[in-house]
Amino acid sequence: MAGPTLAETLKLERLEVNLFRGTTPDEDKRQRIYGGQVIAQSLLAAYETVEDRVCHSLHCYFIRPGDPSIPIVFEVDRSRDGGSFTTRRVIAVQHGQQIFNLAASFQVAEDGYEHQSDMPDAPGWDAVEDDAEVRRRFRAEAPPEDLDWIDREQPIEMRTVGGRFDVAAPERREPRQQVWFRARHPIGGDGHMHQVILAYASDMSLLGTAIRPHGVSWRTPGFQSASLDHAMWFHRPTDFNQWHLYVQESPSASGGRGFNLGYIYRASDGVLVASCAQEGLMRMRKPKGT
Repeated sequence: MAGPTLAETLKLERLEVNLFRGTTPDEDKRQRIYGGQVIAQSLLAAYETVEDRVCHSLHCYFIRPGDPSIPIVFEVDRSRDGGSFTTRRVIAVQHGQQIFNLAASFQVAEDGYEHQSDMPDAPGWDAVEDDAEVRRRFRAEAPPEDLDWIDREQPIEMRTVGGRFDVAAPERREPRQQVWFRARHPIGGDGHMHQVILAYASDMSLLGTAIRPHGVSWRTPGFQSASLDHAMWFHRPTDFNQWHLYVQESPSASGGRGFNLGYIYRASDGVLVASCAQEGLMRMRKPKGT
C-alpha cells in the first residue's frame, strides 16, 4: 500500500486563526528534521493567511535542530497587507523554543520588464543516472543506520550530472554542480503547492556544493554541517512535476561556513523559475580533550 504523498505529508492542521500544527513522517529516521520540510510548511502556513497573491521571495533562519518525534507549531504574524504586496512572518516552535523563522513577501499578479540568464548546457535528464540507483550501489558498504534512507523511496527524484560521489570516500570536486530534479508523485492543480514543494526541494544538495572541494562528506568522522539560513526568489510559476535543472555554485567558504547560490530552470523551455542563496555550517570538530 502506497504511503502519503509529499503534498499530504506537508499538510497543516489549523489550531487558531494564525496558528498551525505540522508533523514529520513516521518513517523518517533522521535525528533532526530536514530543513526543506520546515521551509515548506512555514510557507504553507503563511499561504493560509494570504488571498489572491503569490509568494515572490522568502528569507529564513534555522535556529535549532528540529525534533522529528513531535509536532511543530507554526505561528503566523500578519505583518502587512498593502495594495500590491503582503508580508508575513512565521515562527516555528518546538519544546517551547523557536527552531526556525521565515519572512515571506507576496505580490498581486503584475506585468513588467522581463529578462533572464540562459539555462547552461547540461546532459539531458534522461542521460543522467538516478541518484537513488547510485546510492544503492554503495549499499553493501553502508552502515546499518543508513540502510533505511538508502532503501526508502524519496519524494524528490534527483539526478546529479557527473554522478553523486561516494560519501564513504569522497573525492575533491569543483564547487559547482548541476542536478536534475522534480517531484516524484503528482502534486495536483494548486500552483501554490507546486511552489511549496519546490521550496522543499531547494534545500537538497545545495550545501553540498560548498563541501565538494574539500574531500569530506557528512559521513566523514568529526565533520559537522547544517543549513544556517536560506533565501529564495520565485520568478515565474512552474509545474514541479516536470523536470528542472538546479544549477549550483559555491563562490566562497570561510569562518566555518560555506556560501551557495542556486538557479532553477525549467527543462521544457529553459525558463528561470527560481533562484536561491544559502549559507551553511561546515567545520571539522576537534576531538575531545584537545
